[in-house]
Amino acid sequence: MKKIVLFLAVILMAYSSYAQKIEVCNTCPISTLKKAIAVAKDYDTIFVNKGTYKEHSIIVDKPLTIIGKNYPVIDGEKKGEIITVTSDYVTVDGLFIINVGTSYTADYAAIRIKRSKHFTVRNLVLEKLFFGIYLERSSYGKIYHNKIVGDAVQEYNSGNGIQLWYSNNIVIEHNYIEHVRDGIYLEFSDNCLIKNNVSEQNIRYGLHFMFSNDDEYRDNTFGNNGAGVAVMFSKKIKMYNNIFRENWGTASYGLLLKEINDADIVGNTFEENTIGINIEGSNRIVYKNNNFTNNGWAVKVRGACYTNSFLENNFLYNSFDISYNSNVNDNVFNKNYWSNYTGYDLDKDGIGDVPYRPVKLFSYIVNRTPETIILLRSLFIDIIDFSEKVSPVFTPDNLLDNNPLMKKNVW
Repeated sequence: MKKIVLFLAVILMAYSSYAQKIEVCNTCPISTLKKAIAVAKDYDTIFVNKGTYKEHSIIVDKPLTIIGKNYPVIDGEKKGEIITVTSDYVTVDGLFIINVGTSYTADYAAIRIKRSKHFTVRNLVLEKLFFGIYLERSSYGKIYHNKIVGDAVQEYNSGNGIQLWYSNNIVIEHNYIEHVRDGIYLEFSDNCLIKNNVSEQNIRYGLHFMFSNDDEYRDNTFGNNGAGVAVMFSKKIKMYNNIFRENWGTASYGLLLKEINDADIVGNTFEENTIGINIEGSNRIVYKNNNFTNNGWAVKVRGACYTNSFLENNFLYNSFDISYNSNVNDNVFNKNYWSNYTGYDLDKDGIGDVPYRPVKLFSYIVNRTPETIILLRSLFIDIIDFSEKVSPVFTPDNLLDNNPLMKKNVW
């Protein structure tokens, strides 16, 4: 074993002496990043000094580390894509990249990672962009501590902050993204971790999944987007401890689930959204330990949703807790706290003695005739809701929480 360690140490020392450090500055012999890459050898480190470098179509085609000192500006002058990485083992760190070109066929990006493995993109500031960071058929990479600020106004002529296409085993962590189309977008991308990001004020979604499986996103904040997060046509997604806040609009929601299966939604906060979770065609999902607070609809079920479990959640002061568009229920509600529950607890075990029926007849009416929402606080609505609770006709008669809690769940 000692011989092996000694051998590796010798190899490392030889490598360190071989790798070069190349300086780039406006008054240096090497004054552009393109020239530095051209003269560099594999595994060299390029230091880009503070200044403005008007370059685009920069190709990183060998394993290199590129480090900016005091955030040098790489200005693409809106002429096209700025940096394209086509090699494995590339690190890009500490650059300020601006003025990406706009194209509706090429999807120009501030930095594109193409067919690369074991790459790192960190500490970048990206502004005046079309797409920010675009991963294409790449894997085993890390994207963290980047700030991406777009100026998107309309969906059709804007790009995404971080986009993954056929890219697996990617870690996206501690990024701040705003004013783009989708903050983070995954398509055909599996086994990715999205953690501790803030994605807000985006035109469409804070985070968007399409045909992506076995991914996890946790401890993120999605606020004031067109809609918070959309998970579509995917399976085995883990959604833990995220905040979905102030996603308002006639077609907005904190979280959209469409045709997804076998997922976990645990420990999240849905606060002040038009709809907390909008669900369609999604099955075998566990909703547990979530807080739904001051939403228009906490959970809106649009149909074809089976064998889901809502366990130990808090439903606090929502206009509607649960909305159904049919009178058939195949989902389980148990040990949730409902602020609208008016039952009693004679045996003092913390569980209401009377089951709670969370679906109101008025929510069924509003689903069919949205204009009736103006009657929300009227006495007439209270009367019809009470009559439906006594003798269900339009709402599922078996949609009950048989063990409603008397006090909020605390985890």
